[in-house]
Amino acid sequence: MFKFKEIADPTSQPLYLYENFRQAADASPDSVIHLDAPLSAYPEIGLHVTYSEAADAVARRGEQFIAQGIEPGDHVVIYKSALFDSYLLAVAVSYAGAVPVMISPHLDAQTVTVMAARLKQPWLVFDAATGEKAAAITSVDETRKLTTQVIRDSVVDTAQGPGRKPGVGEIAYMTHTSGTTGIPKFIAHSPTSMGWRVTWQRRVLKFVDRQGLVAFHVSPVHSRFNIGIASLMSYGFSFLNIGDPREDNVEALLRQYRPLALESHPNHLVRWTSIVDRDPSVFASVQYVHSTFDAVNKGTMLKYLNASEQPDPVYLQVYGQSECGPMVVRANTRELLRHSDARGMGYGMPNFTEVRIVDENGDPLPPGRQGIIEMSSRGRAVTYYGEEERFEKNLRDGWWNSGDQGEIGPDGQLSLHDRQVDLIDDVKSTLAIEDVLLDKLDFLNEVVLVRTADGDPQPVISVADGHEMDWDAWWACVADMPRLEAPVILPFEKFPRTATMKIQRNRLEELLRREVTRAA
Repeated sequence: MFKFKEIADPTSQPLYLYENFRQAADASPDSVIHLDAPLSAYPEIGLHVTYSEAADAVARRGEQFIAQGIEPGDHVVIYKSALFDSYLLAVAVSYAGAVPVMISPHLDAQTVTVMAARLKQPWLVFDAATGEKAAAITSVDETRKLTTQVIRDSVVDTAQGPGRKPGVGEIAYMTHTSGTTGIPKFIAHSPTSMGWRVTWQRRVLKFVDRQGLVAFHVSPVHSRFNIGIASLMSYGFSFLNIGDPREDNVEALLRQYRPLALESHPNHLVRWTSIVDRDPSVFASVQYVHSTFDAVNKGTMLKYLNASEQPDPVYLQVYGQSECGPMVVRANTRELLRHSDARGMGYGMPNFTEVRIVDENGDPLPPGRQGIIEMSSRGRAVTYYGEEERFEKNLRDGWWNSGDQGEIGPDGQLSLHDRQVDLIDDVKSTLAIEDVLLDKLDFLNEVVLVRTADGDPQPVISVADGHEMDWDAWWACVADMPRLEAPVILPFEKFPRTATMKIQRNRLEELLRREVTRAA
């Protein structure tokens, strides 16, 4: 199985959003960024823009931010439609020397009000998609709320040039947690922490032909987006940003652009298997599929690998967390998946990232014992901004408590079993059960195991478009599993999700309990 070679004394360069964007544009001016929709904050760039043209546009917006009164060190919330210009605005904020604070447009005004109150006199940038919610955010002064239209129309009398950069260890960029268990926490990143993540990613990208096109659909407010773009641009890749993940749009784009590599969140990749089922040729050009920061079932991986007509296709599964960045990687091939399951997440990158398993007291456990997954990463974030104590409580001698349960096998490979908060009595791994059900029952496109009010395992499932529920196949499949409640069937769109399409299991449990109470 693939493992990275150890680098005895690795080095990294700090990541400054604008500076690195401009350096990439100077090195590869004619590389192209392709988009699937016009950008309200950058209408002048159209659907195809070179690195050089994009860098010039970003600098113009940076000067317009300065003209609006934004100064080095200011917190600038980007709260707009989930398109590529969210990232370009963040780079422009960085040009001004300010700190971009990325907030998902899926969050409501009440939640964003609580989050913004943690910041220092923040600015708020929004567009038509979030305008109504932005108006209801009470923790941002009205004079510091800016529409993308106002920014575009700002008059720059005299260009100021890039603002003062933060120090290498200072906070330069903020994202937030998924909020699956409450109000999201701000994750603060420094140029140093982001630089190490880019160095990690570049070691993965060096295996990909730089003449090939990379396509991706990743939430622009996720920490992965910034690192992914910076890594791609450092090598000069041309790339396609898929803003609209609906199946008809994805299919049309892949037919048009024929990308060599494709990345998205696991749940999007699961959903897109309906395209693979209809016409595998849509993915014939794709040699590398990459799922971000989470596990995916074996059947999904095999569908993409079997659809590829490229030599030696790879499904790259990366496990990590926003607080630590990418941690563990496994390069899945058709042959490897014939002899293994999807719970194996792979290995860390020596001297960059490492994982261990500990008990509740923090004592390391031997191979084969299930326990808490702890992470050590050079790219670990600085803190939770405004909630520093919560961040420190999650650290133990430099090791980060991931909140996940798993084990390390005799060969050193990490297996992921569950989130600690999702553990169900007498069930070793809810994720393993979900994998088996998705792999064996091809009429399903979502399976989530949650708890009833009594703590029993409750499957919640979605039937794929064009299929019907096969009850005989269901009961035959679960016969040898721990006792499960009869499944609840929901439309795929009704599952509560985060901005990165992760299921919000606690909200799903609450939803089901409310329905039971109403029925009673």
